[in-house]
Amino acid sequence: MSEVTVNEARTFSRNAKGVREMLSMKYDTYPFQGEWFDAFSNPERKGVWLIWGNSANGKTTFAMKLCRYLCQFGRVAYDSLEEGACLTMQNTLMRCGMMDVNRRFLLIDNEDMEQLSLRLKRQKSPDIVVIDSLQYTGISYDEYKAFKEKHSNKLLIFISHADGRLPDGRVARKIMYNASLKIYVEGFRAFSKGRFEGPVGHYDIDPVKAKEYWGEII
Repeated sequence: MSEVTVNEARTFSRNAKGVREMLSMKYDTYPFQGEWFDAFSNPERKGVWLIWGNSANGKTTFAMKLCRYLCQFGRVAYDSLEEGACLTMQNTLMRCGMMDVNRRFLLIDNEDMEQLSLRLKRQKSPDIVVIDSLQYTGISYDEYKAFKEKHSNKLLIFISHADGRLPDGRVARKIMYNASLKIYVEGFRAFSKGRFEGPVGHYDIDPVKAKEYWGEII
């Protein structure tokens, strides 16, 4: 067996971390508060999140409310591949009060992943990007991994269709396992299924409709 080179030894040393070193490391997280902390604690500012759910359960409204909240921490871009710039999207923006974050929110009208990747490489590009929906990107899992690696300094939020209570399709399910924050939407309630979960574990998109759906006393 050949001797380990100096460069290889340095790589091994850099990649291996002891318990004390790991526990002393600091990570950049979102200082969520109130109902957002109760649902999702303080998640990391970069990586991948996945939101999925069946239609007519509040998924798009939740995604937009999340964007509005995240705008206080950075610039947010929403790549609407499925709807694009249309009347229903305009109504969603109005319903969620997005005019309040006009300077920090950008709606992208149906930009494919290659174009989006170029946009994210520019100076002063958005810190957070929402891709709606994963199924409309047409990407493979390998392409997803390459995109994630290329933009490892961003927070990437994918929205997915659902098949029952799971994301729809093999790629979406593999991304679900890879995502650090997994958010399942049903009955106007967004549940934290990932590595970050607050003391309550869910966020009510529409409190009245959520309690009616889940049979809780209003």
